[in-house]
Amino acid sequence: MKTEHIDRPAILAEMNAAFYRYEQALITNDTAVLDELFWHDPRTVRFGAGENLYGIEAIRAFRSARSAQGLDRELVNTTITTFGDDMAVASTEFRREGTDKIGRQQQTWVKMASGWKIVAAHVSLMV
Repeated sequence: MKTEHIDRPAILAEMNAAFYRYEQALITNDTAVLDELFWHDPRTVRFGAGENLYGIEAIRAFRSARSAQGLDRELVNTTITTFGDDMAVASTEFRREGTDKIGRQQQTWVKMASGWKIVAAHVSLMV
């Protein structure tokens, strides 16, 4: 891929908007928006801090059962890189009040006909 296709300003702006929309939905437990932003497919994967979720149905079940308490967090070292017009990788670290643990999140996003969707995600905590 030619480097001029990486981080095109308009595509990067779209992806930043999608990423921060996801973040707002996450900390407010807006499950409708979270569901909207994941690819509705059995091949979607989300590896969490304590769970491995395969497929949109497993991700939906996890979201609906998750407590809405303690979701607020501070993001640091966020990096979003776009490749061409329809693929991106978002990586960030996060910290939550009351703990010294550093969380990490990485997502692969693909722009579908219905907009940007997370097709794979990984969340972990450094110990």
